[in-house]
Amino acid sequence: MKKILSVLGAALLVLSLPLSSYASDNQRFSDVPSTKHFAEAVNHLAERNIIGGYPDGTFKPGESITRGQAAAIIVKMTNLDMTTVTNPGFKDVSTANGYYKAIAGLSEKGVINGYGDGRFGPNDNITRGQMASILIKSFELPLYEEPWNPDWANSFKDLNYRNSHRAGVYSLYQLNLTTGTTPTTYSPNAAVTRGQAAKLLKASEEVKSEIKVLHPEDYGGNDFTRVNTTSPDVLDAVTQYKKNTLFETDMVLHLVPKKEGTATLSFSINKKSHKNYMVQVKKVNGAFQVLLEEANGPFAVPLELWVKDEIKKEDSPSIGAKSISLKTVKGKTITDDMSFDSCTNSIKQYCHVVQIDQAGDFIATVRYTDGRETLYSIHSVLDESESFYTVSSHVINNLHVDVTVDEGNKNLGKLTILPKGYEKIATLTRVTGTNTFRITPKQVGNFWVGFPSRLWNPDDKLDGVVQYGIHVDVKKIGPYLHVEAEQTVDY
Repeated sequence: MKKILSVLGAALLVLSLPLSSYASDNQRFSDVPSTKHFAEAVNHLAERNIIGGYPDGTFKPGESITRGQAAAIIVKMTNLDMTTVTNPGFKDVSTANGYYKAIAGLSEKGVINGYGDGRFGPNDNITRGQMASILIKSFELPLYEEPWNPDWANSFKDLNYRNSHRAGVYSLYQLNLTTGTTPTTYSPNAAVTRGQAAKLLKASEEVKSEIKVLHPEDYGGNDFTRVNTTSPDVLDAVTQYKKNTLFETDMVLHLVPKKEGTATLSFSINKKSHKNYMVQVKKVNGAFQVLLEEANGPFAVPLELWVKDEIKKEDSPSIGAKSISLKTVKGKTITDDMSFDSCTNSIKQYCHVVQIDQAGDFIATVRYTDGRETLYSIHSVLDESESFYTVSSHVINNLHVDVTVDEGNKNLGKLTILPKGYEKIATLTRVTGTNTFRITPKQVGNFWVGFPSRLWNPDDKLDGVVQYGIHVDVKKIGPYLHVEAEQTVDY
């Protein structure tokens, strides 16, 4: 990304130099043939006098640019008003510096920052990481919330969680504006070339023009809440605070088109009034357009059905659902063939998304391709305004549940505090050689079982004691028994 900024700066540096004329094949610069991936962008920006070439008719696409040059290019491309600017106080950028106004203007807008020692480094090459952050801010592109996803987290080994440009890189990655320098590296400290910069700038401008931006004040509020969309392959909905102080917040909602199709969008304003829209994404003259049409009544709500803690092991295949059926808790069949999508977070195994479009209590049965079957309890409530559903779910543990007690203690001992009649409610079986207990439900009820008290730290002969136990609760959900159990600790 810094490379890209460097390229932009270099382009601006020679902006005053005469441009070479078009050749018969529309090749504006002798070293930018039409076969180059950045040729279209270079020629387009040169025609708009955003970038320029050299007197010898070359563009020098492989050269890098400086941070100062990049600032000047971006200011020109985003039409930033620099009539009056505030001096940012960088000790290496005087008012006589040719890039002073551009640097001051972008600094005042919060697009660029200096170094910790008070310098800006106008003559330093801009890096790929820096470029990512600057493009997101200068073109006001959506800043995606980074998920804990191994496909992303492990994709660039040289971009750790402490890198200040990581969020910007991820956002450009989501917008399909950037890739790695290799399958496993991003090279955040590498410089950006002039050719790369031209291509990235043009692409950022085009993406910005296709994104529809909603402002809460247009709906009589200052905050978007309960934002839901369907068809994530068609549209992304990204909320972002532009400012966030005790006295002022400026939130926007970016609608990012991904392909032609239809989707739904719903959101609340200040947690009160609710809006529902049908969204149409289509291409007009090769560019996406996002069209909204207000709709009545609540939309279906996406619900993730996931077997908690089932994490996909590295290099293991994803296990999909064969079918999903839905019934009421009273046993009435709603559908034996519910439509579903795979969860977007690929780290989750046995995970699918369904759409719930009615209120009530339901049981979903998910049958997986490996023969496994899982039951889910679903609770759906329509809000008072009848605008949206609030939906929750959990796995029905009708067969058994495993609980591990004080895993590190090899001398835990036997269960000695057993209430009378507990075995009628559930059976407890200890996995040989472990502190893990398998609990199988038998009838509705609850009880607590415990181990003998012991010293918290026998080696130190402390006076305090700790009491470990297991609380078991068996409920009825429709025709199924459901067992919940957890370790308890009393001091």
